Amino acid sequence: MEPSGGRTLRVALLGCGTVGSQVFRLLGEQAADLAARVGARLQVAGVAVRDPAGRARVAGVPGELATTDAMGLVTRPDVDIVVEMIGGIEPARSLLLAAMRTGKSVVTANKALLGADGAAMHAAAREHGADLFYEAAVAGAIPLLRPLRESLAGDAVRRVLGIVNGTTNYILDRMDSSGAEFGDALKEAQALGYAEADPTADVAGLDAAAKAAILASLAFHTRVSAGDVYRQGITAVTAADIASARVLGCVVKLLAICERNDGGISVRVHPAMISRDHPLASVRGAYNAVFVEAESAGRLMFYGAGAGGGPTASAVLGDLVVVARNRVAGIRGPDAPSYAELPVLPMSDAMTRYHVALDVADRPGVLAPVAEAFARHGVSIQAVRQEGRGDEAYLVIVTHTARESALAATVADLSAMESVRAVDSVLRVEGEAGE
Repeated sequence: MEPSGGRTLRVALLGCGTVGSQVFRLLGEQAADLAARVGARLQVAGVAVRDPAGRARVAGVPGELATTDAMGLVTRPDVDIVVEMIGGIEPARSLLLAAMRTGKSVVTANKALLGADGAAMHAAAREHGADLFYEAAVAGAIPLLRPLRESLAGDAVRRVLGIVNGTTNYILDRMDSSGAEFGDALKEAQALGYAEADPTADVAGLDAAAKAAILASLAFHTRVSAGDVYRQGITAVTAADIASARVLGCVVKLLAICERNDGGISVRVHPAMISRDHPLASVRGAYNAVFVEAESAGRLMFYGAGAGGGPTASAVLGDLVVVARNRVAGIRGPDAPSYAELPVLPMSDAMTRYHVALDVADRPGVLAPVAEAFARHGVSIQAVRQEGRGDEAYLVIVTHTARESALAATVADLSAMESVRAVDSVLRVEGEAGE
């Protein structure tokens, strides 16, 4: 089908790695269909790479399109749209700001940049009348950000709870299914390509925190950066924690949690126990899922492949079609408003339940001072379970909902007790069965 008017939009691609090479391939293979959907041809104007003779050749990029001059490419007057897939803060930020200053629309998959400096990127887009779309930055191919920004624009989102990092979900899933310790499950994930050689961004929660900031910003119309997000990774989760969760009918997941209450919003990333009846508990392997609770729409769940060249390229191309259509129509797409400007509350104000495992002396009277410590700080105990005997005695306590600051003060008191040899672990418990 011939696009009306025979117009051509020229696209600059930044990066030709796992995602970039897929986007380049699909732009060629689906050229006719994309032109029919957009109303104009999409033509690759150039591909910025570090080594034109390396990745570009492997991806089949012609030599005349490959360049190491990324800044020169994004500021070319014949380029209409810039698609960024290099990741990281710099030079991505400088390149995208330069593109928007020259009126170009931008599509990016860069969660690190948006999580750190999303407000500045949106401000530049508004100032220069440019589109800024980034569906691929969170949860890969799952259509999530556009529903938050557009479909739910007439509703009030109260809570976003999700698994947004496939690497950590795979590791915790393997620990649950095989009984493996964290280190062994990580090695397996690396061998299968689910984890990088340096997995810090994933296992320390950095990747999930950037995504949580993006989700909270869109859901609550408030500027949130990754620095506002409380973050705890999964490196301290043990096989014993996984086994204890199983006894309680729970599974451990690394969760991104964004909540709104009367005082502001809470944004946090940490491992937590959730009931095996919860929809997120069934998310296995490297898949992602996000559970959204809105006042009128109720509970919505978004599920799918959260990473990988194909799924992420699908999300990038979806954004590219939207901004190209806007370009043809001479309009700009909806912005991500920050009119609410709600305060981001400190983690000490967060409210949840807790699972506390104590290594205690196995003698009469140990429970009484432990219970008194919880009561002293207003933390109500829901259940108590003792495991082992003698030198291997453990006390597991599950609380009712309590404030984080109260639980922290309780743990400090417990750590100072002569009868408590160690506070082995503290895990939060999120969600009830069926939620």
